[in-house]
Amino acid sequence: MAKPDWLRVKAPQRERIGAVADLLLDLQLNTVCQEASCPNIGECFAGGTATFLIMGPGCTRACPYCDIDFDRSVRPLDPTEPERLGAAVARLALRHVVITSVNRDDLPDGGAAQFVACIDAVRRTAPDTTIELLIPDFCGDGAALATVMAAGPEVLNHNIETVPSLYRRVRPQGDYRRSLELLQRVRQTWPRTYTKSGLMVGLGEEDTEVVGVMEDLRRHGVDILTIGQYLSPGPRHLPVQRFVTPEQFDGWRRLGEGEMGFLQVVSSPLTRSSYHAGEVQRLMRTHPR
Repeated sequence: MAKPDWLRVKAPQRERIGAVADLLLDLQLNTVCQEASCPNIGECFAGGTATFLIMGPGCTRACPYCDIDFDRSVRPLDPTEPERLGAAVARLALRHVVITSVNRDDLPDGGAAQFVACIDAVRRTAPDTTIELLIPDFCGDGAALATVMAAGPEVLNHNIETVPSLYRRVRPQGDYRRSLELLQRVRQTWPRTYTKSGLMVGLGEEDTEVVGVMEDLRRHGVDILTIGQYLSPGPRHLPVQRFVTPEQFDGWRRLGEGEMGFLQVVSSPLTRSSYHAGEVQRLMRTHPR
């Protein structure tokens, strides 16, 4: 299926992304921008921003939409990773940083302690930087979630990814209800934290199902929503079933920010979970907690 014109992105020029890429290489850090082949890498790297991918690059789940490598082997965590990440945030002078991870179902806490160590490192090296975590579901482990939340991230993001009818095919090791409950628990137990989730479209869902997920997320206390077009990373991954028009994306944005009451909906063909994530600082000023 040929991509429509609105999805055509120019390849990033080396001089635009080189400084960030060289820093990440120097500090031996991974980013989801690179590992997941994000189409916005040129824009974000050129602006001096990145979403750090910890505990990777291999993931213990094999979701058929994702370009991150599958690795079920038991791997020890790198104790130097948090300090290297903190150094990168300071050297890039980031005002807002996103920290995400692969799924590490091989670890007793799913990697919660490593998230905390990374937050602590950023707080030491860049105390004015706001922190957003994009976390896995920790297999429903409430203690792991509490460990992460005790470190005080300003934003907690957990992606719902797709509509319930497609979970078995798209996210076979995930659970729709479990993800909703995680987001609701954060909102109820740590009300000062802004909650966020993301949704891919183009995998075979109906527009009415997208609206249904939006309603579920809002009902469970989600503040910020991202909606973007699924793009298949390669022939081994799920194929695109449809390309959603920019007009439809804008309609979801207006619906979400209007009658549904989300604080922000970032909805466009090229939107990804961390796209324009730094705009949360504006929300923190206009909707303080």
